[in-house]
Amino acid sequence: MGPVLYCGDPHGSFAHIVEAALRTDACAVVLLGDMEPKRPLHEELDQIRDRVWWIPGNHDADSDEIWDHVWGSDLADRNLHARVVPLPDGTRLAGLGGVFRDAVWHPTPAAARGGAPAFQSRAEHAAAMPPQDRWRGGHQCKHWGTIYPDELNRLSELQADVLVTHEASGYHPYGFELLDALAQSMDVKALVHGHHHDRLDSRSRWASQGFASIGVGFRGISAVFVEPDGVRIEVVRKGDLDDRRAGR
Repeated sequence: MGPVLYCGDPHGSFAHIVEAALRTDACAVVLLGDMEPKRPLHEELDQIRDRVWWIPGNHDADSDEIWDHVWGSDLADRNLHARVVPLPDGTRLAGLGGVFRDAVWHPTPAAARGGAPAFQSRAEHAAAMPPQDRWRGGHQCKHWGTIYPDELNRLSELQADVLVTHEASGYHPYGFELLDALAQSMDVKALVHGHHHDRLDSRSRWASQGFASIGVGFRGISAVFVEPDGVRIEVVRKGDLDDRRAGR
């Protein structure tokens, strides 16, 4: 059986993902957010659509058109956000899309309100908005790429082998230790993320974290194998910025 491919932020480019999936006979293809498709996602990935899973990034709701190309596509039900799904190779895959935003929740002491959430859920956020400011009856469009506390809490009660996030975990200079706690509570073996367009070497932190933290660079692709003796990574395609950002 082919590998599971984890694909860093495509930002509108998908040919390299289709090529890699077909060449490796991937059993699943996981997009780590910031897809920004120029047409419906199922059209961009038509040749491999039955293998695709995705989480949203912070740019996947930048406009009505992009939102419709993602959440309105025939692959809308392959959104991993706040749930766990089984993959063909037996991997239990969980997802947490979007980013932390001050207007909703930015869980750091230096953030507005000291990191306390302004809203617990999407429904609570929408209800607090004046009717004239609601987008399609709910919160603003951009917050489809925002993390809400109830979604993270729901995930924390589940178990998985791999957790994919758009935000980075605590090893990264711009990551969040809260995601370390989430990964630990879910007993995952690996957390794979995009967002920062780099692929930093975090192996020195794996033992203390209790899981492997893996970044995938801008338009990069990595295969991640969860094996009895640990986690193994194969870089299928280097990210476009990997070399220049290696020492970030």
